[in-house]
This record gives sequence, C-alpha cells and structure tokens, in this order.
Amino acid sequence: MNADLDALHPYPFEKLAALKAELTPPTDLAHIPLTIGEPQHAPYSAALEALVAHQLEMARYPATNGLPALREAITHWATQRFQLRELDSERHVVPVNGTREAIFAFVQAALDRTRPAKVAVPNPFYQIYEGATLLAGGEPLYLDCTAENNFRPDVSAVPAATWREVQIVFICSPGNPTGAVTPLEEFKQLIALADEHDFIIASDECYSELYLDETAPPPGLLQACAELGRDDYRRCVVFHSLSKRSNLPGLRSGFVAGDAALLMPFKRYRTYHGCAMSLPIQHASIAAWQDEQHVHANRDAYREKFSAVTDVLAPVMSFPAPQASFYLWPAVPGGDDIAFTQRLFAEQHVSVLPGSLMGRTGANGINPGAGRVRLALVAELAPTLEAAQRIRHLIERG
Repeated sequence: MNADLDALHPYPFEKLAALKAELTPPTDLAHIPLTIGEPQHAPYSAALEALVAHQLEMARYPATNGLPALREAITHWATQRFQLRELDSERHVVPVNGTREAIFAFVQAALDRTRPAKVAVPNPFYQIYEGATLLAGGEPLYLDCTAENNFRPDVSAVPAATWREVQIVFICSPGNPTGAVTPLEEFKQLIALADEHDFIIASDECYSELYLDETAPPPGLLQACAELGRDDYRRCVVFHSLSKRSNLPGLRSGFVAGDAALLMPFKRYRTYHGCAMSLPIQHASIAAWQDEQHVHANRDAYREKFSAVTDVLAPVMSFPAPQASFYLWPAVPGGDDIAFTQRLFAEQHVSVLPGSLMGRTGANGINPGAGRVRLALVAELAPTLEAAQRIRHLIERG
C-alpha cells in the first residue's frame, strides 16, 4: 500500500465520534447536529426534474470535459457573477464531481515531487487540502487564521525563503470554518507573490453564494485577475460547487476554472482518473447554474437563521460577525473546546465540531482552532434556533 496513507490524520468527524462514544445524552431531548456542513434546505427542484428527464442518458459514456452546454452555462454564470471579460468555455472551465474530488485531483496533477513541494493551507482548514498534499508527496505549510488577522492567512508574514519552496497556496473564501471573506486587495497581493515566487493559487470558493449582505457578494480570485487585466488567469484556479449554492450536495457537481495552461494537464490527468460527470447530472447542473431565483431564496433563509441564532448567542458567546458561508465560529467559555463539546452533547444533546480538530499546532505551540467550535447552521430554522437556545442554557448554567 502507499506509505503516504500512514501520514493522513483521522478525519475530524472520526475524532468527534470518539469523544462522544462514552457519553450518554438526555433521552428526552432530540439530537440536534450542528456538525457537518450538509445543507438541509430543499434542493433546487428544476435540477431534480432535469435528472429524471435525462435518466435514459445513463446508458451513455460521458466525456471528461463535459457537455459544451454545461461549460457554457458555467462560463456565463461566472462571467456575470465576477465581472470577467475573457473566460473561454473550452479552455478555462472544467466540470467536476464537486470541489472535494477536484481539489484532491488537482493537487495530484499539479505538485512536482522533484523539487521542494510545500502547499500552503489556511489553519484551521478543510481537511482535503492537507490530505491531498500528503498523498501527492508534498508538505503542508499551515498559515494561521486568528482573530488578530481577521481569521484570514497573513501571507505578508511568510519569509521569501519559504515562498521559494511553495508550489500551491490554498485560499478558502468565504472561509471554512471561519466565514471570513478575502478582500480583492488581498487576492491581488497574493497574485503578486505568485508571480514573484512562481506558485499556483487555488481558491476554494464553494461558499461564495451564501452571503448575508445582498449588496456585497464576496469577490473571487478570477475577479481580482480581471481587475488586473490578467485575462489569461495565469497561475490562478478557482473551485465552485452546487452543493451549497443550490442545496445539492448529493449531486456532486461543480467546476474548476482559470489558467488554461494548468487546466490542460489537469484534464489529461482526469481522463486517466476516470471521473467524468454522468450526463443526467450534467443536465441537472445546467438547470441549476442558469437560475438565480432559488439562490436568492436560499440566502434569505440563511439570513433569517443567522439573525435568530446570533440574537440568542451574542450575549453569551464571542464570535466574528458573520459575513458568508453557513458557519458560526464562536469562542467557548473557559477556552476548552473539547470539554465544551462533550458537555454540550452530554447535557443538551447538541453536537458541534471542536475547532481544535480542524487545525494543527504550529511551531509556536498554538492551534488556532483551539478554544472555538464550528456551528453549521444547515438545518431548518426551528431546530437550529432550538440548538442555539440549548447552548445558551448550558452556558448560563455555568
């Protein structure tokens, strides 16, 4: 077996299950999980109808590059959403089976093992960044996201000697678990560093359509490229998904877009990898990318939920003002996120994810996720609000 498998950390949810294994929650309270970022809102119905309408196309092999109509729908959406001038559906866009699969595959295709192969990741982080790096023979470089730097990586603090060993930098905006949004100027700063030190920027933007201020959609990496007149998107790729935008996590549908010089070998890798999207799913994806009304309704539902939950929790917990995504990132009273998580489950039958399980301890001896928990506000309003009330009750009891 691949020896690099031994370097993988257990997934956070495995660790969480172990933490809860010996606990007995109250049976008179229904379990409310706020752990997994799996949207529970109704999936976009027109996409499901397209699946049924095209079900007989399951009898056909799909092409790795996807249907032209799907790439064109994606291109039109991305161009309008991020004010792009030049995005070619043939050269700049690749449909993929969700961002998780694509992020993992991209690192395998892009990392050059013959030279130093550091991959910079935000810390705390989505675990696929680390796992993909380790299995590609690379070394993760953890960039702490703390309150002091507004929960975003401080790329200006990385020494030039370290940058010379970095091949890929992952940005997650809006952030998981923090919800922080990367401003355009920081994207531009990172692009300048990529030019100087010759690395790839991989921007995970799968939460980009879940934002709370309707007048301020989160900017994207390709948008920064466009403002710089960089219409070839050199050294830049972005990852997008229908999972959160359209409540279709089971569809496993998204896209990668950006530098054609990077996407060409990536497509060659995918041809051998055998991960083409089935044709019914492609037709469902076309329907989803072509409609914005359901996305507006989805944002309205999250906006209502965030407002209700923050009203309940703000008096007893400190957390950054939510900007986007569907996560809340509060500090726990007493600072022990593991103990808080266990007590919350044992006394209130509410599950949350300890922040320390999503981060790594750096050379400074600090895990930037410690002392916080991630609350995934993915269920409907009533159970989510009840969970918030139970959390407040636990804290007020002391």
